[in-house]
Amino acid sequence: MDRDLKLSQEQALERVEELRRELEKHNYRYYVLDDPVIPDDQYDQMLLELEQLEKQFPALVSPHSPTQRVGGKPRKGFTTTRHLTPMLSLANAFDEGDLREFDRRVRQALLPGETVEYVVEMKIDGLAVSLYYQDGLFVRGATRGDGETGEDITENLKTIKSVPLRLPRFVPALEVRGEAYMPKSSFSRLNEAREEAGESLFANPRNAAAGTLRQLDPRIAASRRLDLFVYGIGFSRGVDPAGHVGVLDLLQELGFKVNRRYQVFKHLDELLDYCHQWQTERFNLPYVIDGLVVKVNALPLQERLGATVKSPRWAIAYKFPPEQAVTRVKNIFVRVGRTGVLTPTAELEPVHLAGTTVGKATLHNEDNIKEKDIRTGDLVLVHKAGDIIPEIITALPEKRTGREEIWSMPQVCPACSSPVVRAAGEAAVRCTGMACPERLWEGLVHFASRNAMDIAGLGPAVIAQLLSAGLIADPADIYTLKEDDLMPLERLGPKSIRNLLGAIDQSKGASLGRLVFALGIRHVGERAAKILANHYGSLDRLMFASQEELVQIPEIGPKIAASIVDFFDHEQNQAVINKLIKAGVNTYHEKEGQDSKHLHGKIFVLTGTLDELSRQQARELVESLGGKVTSSVSRNTSYVVAGKNPGSKYDKALAMGVTILGEKEFKKLTGQYL
Repeated sequence: MDRDLKLSQEQALERVEELRRELEKHNYRYYVLDDPVIPDDQYDQMLLELEQLEKQFPALVSPHSPTQRVGGKPRKGFTTTRHLTPMLSLANAFDEGDLREFDRRVRQALLPGETVEYVVEMKIDGLAVSLYYQDGLFVRGATRGDGETGEDITENLKTIKSVPLRLPRFVPALEVRGEAYMPKSSFSRLNEAREEAGESLFANPRNAAAGTLRQLDPRIAASRRLDLFVYGIGFSRGVDPAGHVGVLDLLQELGFKVNRRYQVFKHLDELLDYCHQWQTERFNLPYVIDGLVVKVNALPLQERLGATVKSPRWAIAYKFPPEQAVTRVKNIFVRVGRTGVLTPTAELEPVHLAGTTVGKATLHNEDNIKEKDIRTGDLVLVHKAGDIIPEIITALPEKRTGREEIWSMPQVCPACSSPVVRAAGEAAVRCTGMACPERLWEGLVHFASRNAMDIAGLGPAVIAQLLSAGLIADPADIYTLKEDDLMPLERLGPKSIRNLLGAIDQSKGASLGRLVFALGIRHVGERAAKILANHYGSLDRLMFASQEELVQIPEIGPKIAASIVDFFDHEQNQAVINKLIKAGVNTYHEKEGQDSKHLHGKIFVLTGTLDELSRQQARELVESLGGKVTSSVSRNTSYVVAGKNPGSKYDKALAMGVTILGEKEFKKLTGQYL
């Protein structure tokens, strides 16, 4: 039995507080300082233990617990909340002259012998928010709104890992101002997924961040990986920082994420040089900035300068001019994605834009091309949406010569000549050919990817060679490959081939959730795949599930259910699945005939390298049978599973008399040799 079940409520409270402090510390190091000091699995185990304790002792659940970051059910609607102090917007400066005029006005307020210092910060292109803390606890978060009142988005803000739910020391009252944003990497992933699903794209990371925080389901906010920089204090009681730099230092000391890319200037000319420098360097940042913010450092001078109805007189935003260029559309071609979506792309005359040379721009879909009236041969105005994705803003019809050609979506797939269809209410056009070579390549890359079947060494280049050589035509063919098949392939020596074949064989034991995700069913992501595996227990049962039955499962809506039924109705997909079964790929969530949770309460520690299972597969196996995997050996450890080259955990287990299992004993215990 798990040791947690033996705790009294007083002991549980002590342990819960200890876990929360540890998790808050590691959240800060990981999401704010980018300096983690423990591996992810150790963090996950602490979080799991806290979740179990809070489930066992519901009275100990707190809205400020790290377990409450990912929200629950969608809310019915946003309420409004009043800011403790008005949340003003900044006046804008568009050129050097505007900054010199701002400096002149500031200097008019100086007392005899007084000088001015300016703090220059990155102007993050996101959504301005206000965070209110009472007695050191996060109690409310809101959008700017009209400056006096904003929308209460507390639950969505809780999902941002860099937002502390509890301050490291007692502060009676604190209202913090910040900018929630979507990193460039998150924005790219989000739009790629939306385009593949045939959904409308976000224009830029700012719109994506705003749309995420202003929708009603916190689970969506959690999935989009927003971040937040804080830059100021609206109201405080119990803190007294000196100067704006002191405000930033205090906020960092209190556990907030502060952008340390700021500079202090005493001379305006140096400040202007800095602004010009960042106009080009901004493209190297992992987030989008649309300018710089110039603030007076001294708080007494800020107070003396005051504010207008809309903006403080002691700060100004220097806005970068939008980077755009004119080029010509040489051609429009169509790319076929993993789910069959046909995406038109413009081939451009190369042009330098936002730090790189751009030769292509996605046109998203047929409707977008018609709406903007983009033709082959057109001169067009282009930019990078969010400094990332090349995009055509508009065609320039006044520059036309009469030789331009109107483009239309092909009626058959350019890769396999199968008919294409457009579902009612969708912008996406899809190929209907299940054996389409373009779909096949992307589908195989997905099948072998780390979060799917995790076949190390089977990357895009190797898959392309296998397809070109005619060695595979579907995912199941991967499991028929032999050493002689792989020998002629480029850049694959004997050792690489042995490793690849070993990884392929090892992937047969992947969990059912991974397999369902690997199949590439439209709308079925990692979480939905795991939910389906847990619910049905076998691929066979899932294949025969009805749409009415599927929608009864929490988080499986009508769109996902319809996609699942449609996928398994295709004879070609059924044939591939039958081939996977014959190849020995696991299609069960648990081994039949085995007590489904017979490892309940057992605690495992893994050390060394296993021959037939990866560390992740071993962990998933234990957890599927009710056990728990921790990172350290203690008196509560039930088993230590030791592979090749075990570390100090093995020695500690010997000294403590903990049962040690080799890989064969472990597989027998978990039913792998039944």
